[in-house]
Amino acid sequence: MSTDVVIDIAREALWLIIKCSAPLLLVSLLVGLTISIFQTVTSIQEQTLTFVPKILSIFITLILCGGWIMNNIVSFMQRLFENFSFYVG
Repeated sequence: MSTDVVIDIAREALWLIIKCSAPLLLVSLLVGLTISIFQTVTSIQEQTLTFVPKILSIFITLILCGGWIMNNIVSFMQRLFENFSFYVG
């Protein structure tokens, strides 16, 4: 296995991580920003107020996008296992 193949696998794995984590991170960002704006407007300075809505929104997003995330990871792993003999030999 050459260095180019290892770099391609690592690049593809990093892209998969970014692609699969993006929905959860974006939802968390939007919920946090919304609650921060709400806290600024209402002058509420409670630091723990964002945790419960963020956890709930991430949980709901994971329920909605979990199948898509799992399909991406499984297809990546299947490609790795199918080409295993190429990588070893």
